Amino acid sequence: MKVGCIGLGDIARKAYLPVLSVLPGAELHLHTRTPATLTRVADELRLPPAQRHTDLGSLLAQGLDAAFVHAPTAVHPEIVTALLEAGVPTYVDKPLAYELADSERLVALAEERRTSLAVGFNRRHAPGYAQCAEHPRELILMQKNRTGLPEEPRTMILDDFIHVVDTLRFLAPGPVDDVTVRARVRDGLLHHVVLQLAGDGFTALGVMNRLSGSAEEILEVSGQDTKRQVVNLAEVVDHKGQPTVRRRGDWVPVARQRGIEQAVHSFLDAVRAGRVLSARDALETHDLCERVVRAVHEGSA
Repeated sequence: MKVGCIGLGDIARKAYLPVLSVLPGAELHLHTRTPATLTRVADELRLPPAQRHTDLGSLLAQGLDAAFVHAPTAVHPEIVTALLEAGVPTYVDKPLAYELADSERLVALAEERRTSLAVGFNRRHAPGYAQCAEHPRELILMQKNRTGLPEEPRTMILDDFIHVVDTLRFLAPGPVDDVTVRARVRDGLLHHVVLQLAGDGFTALGVMNRLSGSAEEILEVSGQDTKRQVVNLAEVVDHKGQPTVRRRGDWVPVARQRGIEQAVHSFLDAVRAGRVLSARDALETHDLCERVVRAVHEGSA
């Protein structure tokens, strides 16, 4: 199986290449427009010259069986379009695109070409979060905070807060019939945002504070007088009277704990089996993010 990895930034090098580079039976091809980066990363993986590409056309000429896109979000539409038109099953690091119209076009193109398109919402595969889907979920609270990183609203929401949005959608135990957004914007930069989703018997709150003084990610689900808390995707605390703590094992790889390894294998298993994956559900997350962006801009006008 020939597998392409497009974009060799931090996410690719730290999260995906450690998984892709050891796949049994996989021939890994790397692509970036920066020759020095390509040489450094490919040398580390001991890849031959034929598996190194600075030109997308050269990569596509290899007859890829699957591709992973980790290039900057701004160039996702161009790259994903080329892959889909070539019939290459494609996995894209979130988001598909900054603009909802581009995301809609890519999903429609994948369906038209009957080609798999998957978006990298790895938290759906993270063990601690996946286990929360089995817990009572009358109240869901997710915080994903940063230090000293206020940012332009669309960029912050689509590049980072989208993980919160998708996790709330994933864990919501029923249809959402009410959406509320509150935010603080100063000098065009988004300091914090709060998203509330509500439905029959549940409320889900997503919070991101870019001036929180702490880099943290905390998920809590509660109901029927019990609570489960996941801290930084690594520590699970069950509360029912007395708390019970489960920590990540010393030998559990970070990529597995964060659900990246499982997401990669799930995507490639579908490719091998000839199953076409749809990004239609991922598009609903992008649509909800667009609603958040609009609400933030309207609230700061």
